[in-house]
Parts: sequence; C-alpha cells; structure tokens
Amino acid sequence: MLLTALMAGLTAAMALLRIPLPWTPVPVTGQTLAVILAGALLGPRWGALSQAIYVAMGLAGLPVFAGGQAGLPAVLGPTGGYIWGFPAGAWVVGRLLPPRQAPGWARAFLASLAGGVGVVYLLGVPWLALEAGLGLKQALIAGAVPFLPGDLLKCLAASAILPRLCRILHPFRSAGCTGEGG
Repeated sequence: MLLTALMAGLTAAMALLRIPLPWTPVPVTGQTLAVILAGALLGPRWGALSQAIYVAMGLAGLPVFAGGQAGLPAVLGPTGGYIWGFPAGAWVVGRLLPPRQAPGWARAFLASLAGGVGVVYLLGVPWLALEAGLGLKQALIAGAVPFLPGDLLKCLAASAILPRLCRILHPFRSAGCTGEGG
C-alpha cells in the first residue's frame, strides 16, 4: 500500500516537470514515466490503483495535475483524456509484464510503449479532439506526434532502470518485480 501511495505521489511530482508547447494545450511532462513505473513495479491492480489515487487527489482539489491544476475542469478539459488514461495505462503495463520476476529489457520496453504511451494516447488524443474541436488528424499532430520522441525516451529509461528498481523495492523475492499476476 505504501508503494501505491508513493507512485501516486511520484506522478504528482512528475507533473511539476512541465514544458508548455505554444501550439497545443498538452504540455510535456514526466507523468507517463511514473505511469510506466507504477504498472511495472506494482503490477496491474496496484499500479492502476496508484494512478486512480492520483486522479482522485486532483479531483479533491490538490494541485497535482500539470501546471498545478486541480478539480473537475482539469479532468474534463482538453488534457483530461490523458489523465483518465493513466490508470488504464498502468494496468496494461503491469498486465504485460511477467508476475514476480524482473522483466527483460525488450519486454519492459514493449509493455511501457503499449501501456504508458499507447493506452494513454488512445484515451487522450480523441478526448483532445472533442474538447478542442479538432479533427482526429489535427489532434494527433497536437497531442501525440510532438510527444513521441520524449515518450520513447521515457520507455527506454524505464526499461533500463526497472531491473535495478525491482531488486531495490522487492529484495526478498528472488527476482521479483510486479507483486501480482493480475
């Protein structure tokens, strides 16, 4: 439970790493890295719960979303789909990784890409299109394309650090990382 709360806090901290881009309401943040790590380290259920707690903190009025935003306007605005995608993204990452063992680099990268990027974009881009009045192509250009290089780097970083984090956070499992089979 402590790690679940810590991953919610890490997501909030990574929202502080915010770089606004002039052509889109979607900023560059470190949140997707936290989503990936939550799913990989905690497994599908606890990883998704950590991100649901993060969303609940913001809905409760804590300024945990990018730019210090909070409340219903933040989760219903143009970037709300990405925020709602965080629990689902963490669940997918955790589900794609083997339970109770440290993931190999390639598997960790693919799980990170599928859940931490693919699922979050799958919910975020159409939501952006609806809320900002954009066509799907325009929403992809504003809400996915500029972020792909950074998100690929986050997937690479997560894949590189996951084996070490697994050993640090779960020292009593022989090779374990995710705490559940999902």
